[in-house]
Amino acid sequence: MGRKEMVAMLLAGGEGKRLGVLTKDLAKPAVYFGGKYRIIDFTLSNCAHSGIDTVGVLTQYQPLELNRYLGIGTPWGLDRRDGGMAILPPFVKQKGGVWYKGTANAIYQNMGFIERYDPEYVLIISGDHIYKMDYDLMLQHHKRSRADVTIAGIQVDWKEASRFGVMHVDDEDRITAFEEKPKNPTSNIASMGVYIFTWKALQKYLIYDEGNRNSTHDFGKDLIPAMMRDGLRLHSYPFKGYWKDVGTIESLWEANMDLLDDSSPLNLHDPSWRIYSVSPNRPAQFVSETAELSSSIVTEGCMLQGKIDSSVLFYGVTAERGSIIKESVVMPNVVIGAGAQIYRAIIGEGAVIQAGVVIGDPDDDAITVVAVEQYVTSDHDLLEVEQP
Repeated sequence: MGRKEMVAMLLAGGEGKRLGVLTKDLAKPAVYFGGKYRIIDFTLSNCAHSGIDTVGVLTQYQPLELNRYLGIGTPWGLDRRDGGMAILPPFVKQKGGVWYKGTANAIYQNMGFIERYDPEYVLIISGDHIYKMDYDLMLQHHKRSRADVTIAGIQVDWKEASRFGVMHVDDEDRITAFEEKPKNPTSNIASMGVYIFTWKALQKYLIYDEGNRNSTHDFGKDLIPAMMRDGLRLHSYPFKGYWKDVGTIESLWEANMDLLDDSSPLNLHDPSWRIYSVSPNRPAQFVSETAELSSSIVTEGCMLQGKIDSSVLFYGVTAERGSIIKESVVMPNVVIGAGAQIYRAIIGEGAVIQAGVVIGDPDDDAITVVAVEQYVTSDHDLLEVEQP
């Protein structure tokens, strides 16, 4: 194996409980997004554009569909012998095996994979965020500041800050304080869950953390605070672009709706930074003479006879005559029956909404979620539907 300057470790084992029925049988990074993508496509495309050719993907919860989708990494240029993509589930060792106990423990269990490439730096990233970022620019920042760890940070709304690890940063981007999901945050600079570690420092603290019985083996809760206490050089890399943690129904819906803004901060049409994915081989969409279409994303294989407004439709969606879809996200191969009405909803893959059924309320801000392959025949069935 050739030596690599930096190896990426992509944490993709999240259960995604806050996405409810959408992740009942699916790992969160494999959830559909934006008409033709999966969430994990964004992080992997960032790696491709940043010149990173060695990525370990750490899976755990419901990995089958995610593993099938990733294959050998061809869409992202990771189908190579020297490096490339490696799927890294928990595995049984001679002395037994355990599930990943936390983000730090997941990396600890795969130190052997990292050591094969003898890197100077290790990039830790997550498979459940939507953003475009050049990790090479972050690496240059890390080198210039001679940091032991650099954490990408972004300013978030104060009311959202308690969902994240938050940092206090001085004029030279040095991190002076770090709190993981504080109840009363004193900073709104949030950790994006993107870390660059100098490998020797990370290796030392992974071993130390694994031996600490009081640790939860998490980067934000344990490893980063331990490094701060010991006086290591921790720096922030300020990020100014679009970034969204799509770990809740509301944020997933909002991120899809953001794409429909004429001045969307997330430009998916930039030829210099394409988002690569595994695309289905479907015929072009068909829009009949009875259809009305406005401010929407419609992908291959859709058959539209109804009214579609401010919505994102994935491949293979059928919207029959008289149906209305408004401010909704409709995942692949969904059938919307004649006269059915969908307002502010996320419809799971393969669901069937029978004729005349009404989902959501045009005068209500609630987001309704229909499960994957759910068959909705009447309003009675909506008792089974999630309304966060």
